[in-house]
Amino acid sequence: MATTLLLISIAATASNREGRFPNPAEPLDPTGARDAARAALPDRFRIAVHRSPARAAAETAAAMGLATQEQAALADLSHGAWTGRSFADIESAEPGSMERWLADPTQGVPGGEAMEQARRRVGAWLDEVAAFDGPVCAITHPMIVRAALSHALGLPLRATLAVDVAPLSRAVLSFNRTWRLQSLGLASESMPS
Repeated sequence: MATTLLLISIAATASNREGRFPNPAEPLDPTGARDAARAALPDRFRIAVHRSPARAAAETAAAMGLATQEQAALADLSHGAWTGRSFADIESAEPGSMERWLADPTQGVPGGEAMEQARRRVGAWLDEVAAFDGPVCAITHPMIVRAALSHALGLPLRATLAVDVAPLSRAVLSFNRTWRLQSLGLASESMPS
């Protein structure tokens, strides 16, 4: 039995471009919607497609022409009191708080979800996916892609924070007795078919 999992980061939103913590109700921005509509996906990954409950994930999937199943495990980190706020606003209102968070973002933000909680949540879902024989696609968020890499590859969470996960970037993992990373790349790069 072998599983191939394609993780796709959501397309761009205004939060991405403006330096804000995302809100689950936030839509794609016009460029993100256009880029998602242009993103190609091999047919084999169209069979079992899962997505975050966030609006941007639903819009990414729709723009790509994908029928999906919503999965709570693929939801972005809860950003608590910082949801929707700009980095500059937070630093102005709470001097030093962004610096402390950046020093160890695995701890989470005030009232938000810690990265370890997200790793456990997405890890449980990955363990279920590992039992699936065939290709699976998931549309989720940069921090959840990082959490998945941590769980699948046994990487420390802090190490995954050094992985850039741009809008529409892809990570391909395979499972055959153990998870392996097959590739990391952007939507514009070729994918294994």
